[in-house]
Amino acid sequence: MPRKRIDRQRVLEVSIALADAHGFEAVTLASVADQLGIRIPSLYNHVSGLPGLRHDMALWGVRQLGERLRRAAVGKAGDEAIVSVAHAYRAFAHAHPGIYSATLRAATPDEPDLAAAGQEVLDVVLAVLQPYGFDSEDTLHVVRGLRSLLHGFVDLEIAGGFGLALDRDDSFRQLVQLFIQGLHTRQKSLHTGSVN
Repeated sequence: MPRKRIDRQRVLEVSIALADAHGFEAVTLASVADQLGIRIPSLYNHVSGLPGLRHDMALWGVRQLGERLRRAAVGKAGDEAIVSVAHAYRAFAHAHPGIYSATLRAATPDEPDLAAAGQEVLDVVLAVLQPYGFDSEDTLHVVRGLRSLLHGFVDLEIAGGFGLALDRDDSFRQLVQLFIQGLHTRQKSLHTGSVN
């Protein structure tokens, strides 16, 4: 019987597929080994146990998200860029619902690779928001607001939280447009010196 060809990349691919099918927390060394047709101890040739595997999955997810957002933002600016990035974020969450959940937490101090990947995602969003002219602190508040808005929608959507017979794509478009209108209102208030 031919020996199974298994490497770190194959382990990661199987783990990602399991996460997207059954949820991130459902991925165990046993479930991955079973899918690969090997014994659990053999996985330690490729990953540092379950914590190492989950780290690798999260890192893959953040890097993929960053790449999708970067591609979505290329050649666009301002409102158009925000719309494009928002749709790319939603598409990634739907394509990889299990891995998406692993991209949400901030990196710990002992995860410099995950922190660097997260910074790349942030840099894309900061570049998209640069034309609005907010100072650095206000921009970070806007980043948090945009992320919260997008996550709230896709999390409810993936969980089946929208039961009404109403087009979800249209709801998403309107939500993003409302956010953009809020940015323009904020811009005007800064230029006129008024305080909201």
